[in-house]
Amino acid sequence: MTRIAVTQTVNAYRDMPASVAELAQLEGKLDALREQNVAHHVDLMRAAKAQSVEVIGFGELFPGPYFALGKHPMWFALAEDAATGPTVTTLRAAAKELSMIVVAPIYERDPRGQRFNTAVFIDEQGQVLGKYRKTHLPCGQNEQGSFDEPYYYDKSDGQNGESAANVSKNPFFPVYQTSAGRIGAAICYDRHFEGVMYSLAREGAELVFSPAVTFGDKSQRMWQLEFQVDAARHRLFIAGSNRKGQEPPWNQPYFGQSHVAGPNGVLPNLSTHENLIIADVDLALLSGPDPSGWDLPRDVRYESYSKRG
Repeated sequence: MTRIAVTQTVNAYRDMPASVAELAQLEGKLDALREQNVAHHVDLMRAAKAQSVEVIGFGELFPGPYFALGKHPMWFALAEDAATGPTVTTLRAAAKELSMIVVAPIYERDPRGQRFNTAVFIDEQGQVLGKYRKTHLPCGQNEQGSFDEPYYYDKSDGQNGESAANVSKNPFFPVYQTSAGRIGAAICYDRHFEGVMYSLAREGAELVFSPAVTFGDKSQRMWQLEFQVDAARHRLFIAGSNRKGQEPPWNQPYFGQSHVAGPNGVLPNLSTHENLIIADVDLALLSGPDPSGWDLPRDVRYESYSKRG
């Protein structure tokens, strides 16, 4: 049995401006904003450790507020290196101290100056195992608000870096062998595309973290349903993290409902902390017979389906 956690929180920086028109007040303060959010999440790591958590996944773009609700170039300065930047440096030390595996979604800036929405995988020794760059980027509007992620970062180029821990042959969807099992990630909008969980499962993933910042009626209606279907169909555990509450100055409400889904449904939340969802996952269930009697990997008929593209 492996105990895992996901976070469910909002921007922890205390000095946000009162209105979107005043966002420029944050120029020169983004380092402090990042530091407060990272410190908040290290505190959550400690709280999770107190409940014997072995693996923790943070929310999408956790070092700051969700800024893609509008276009403001100031936020480009929040992007950082995925191996040596301040967020990863702090988390490596915390992971080693607490002997905890961390999946940390950051705003990445690579050596070429290109920006990505990236989940960094850190093992319990504080070593960076590798990363995953978000593959699908949304740009649109729903009944609650708009979002424009391509303005801030690029979709994955499949260049997630070489890693001895990566057991996947698909460059777009790495899967990392850890002491707690084989772990992958699908960031927010990725979860809606049928090929994502299929690819991760096919490449050996047992546990997928899906950090998100999501809102709107359809998103809320589908949030748990999508994960339960994929977990059952592909025999995976999927840990979904969403923000909960509102973040000034946009004050867009995020519905939360973070959870862990497995092949047999949503797992009980064992957490005693309001910003953590904790569950025990039994990876042995994935290798035994499905109690439903289904054997989808055995019975699938790829040759009979319409070809994609």
